[in-house]
Amino acid sequence: MRAIPIAVTALVAALTLTACGDSGDDGGDNDTKATASAAATAACAIGQVALEAGPASEAPAAGDTGIVPFTITNSGDQCTLEGFPGVGLTAGDTSATVAGDEAAQPEKLTLAKDDTATFTITYVRGEAAGAESLDATTVKISLPGADTTKDFPWSYGPVAGKTGASEPDATVSPFQRAGD
Repeated sequence: MRAIPIAVTALVAALTLTACGDSGDDGGDNDTKATASAAATAACAIGQVALEAGPASEAPAAGDTGIVPFTITNSGDQCTLEGFPGVGLTAGDTSATVAGDEAAQPEKLTLAKDDTATFTITYVRGEAAGAESLDATTVKISLPGADTTKDFPWSYGPVAGKTGASEPDATVSPFQRAGD
């Protein structure tokens, strides 16, 4: 009868020892974890995401506010978006940078393949051909940490200037997770 408790004790001890990790560090597990961690923190690049504009809520008249939403869908490996997208408006040889919304608090988003995020450009419509307005024709979008841009036609009317055409009365929101 005494053999059963000893056998059970030996079995429990053997199972406990196999559950413990090797105290030697050959780097195998750590290399895998480091690679997974690096992939989780790699910044999203324009070339690995699909970027779509609209549908917009165009400002109907000078002085009105309009919004242009953008959707980003990750088509590559897991990546992150943090902060604000880079947004520039151009009209011929004139260009202006759209500032991030100072009231917003950006968060770091991790996007797995096929995950989506959004951001929005909010602008005040200006007078057509007005000295204080930018008759924008193109909006250039870049992601944080990269100079590569994706261009979209700007068909939402002139953008009012805060103090002139070079400082548009517009802001861009931080990245936000889309969907549920």
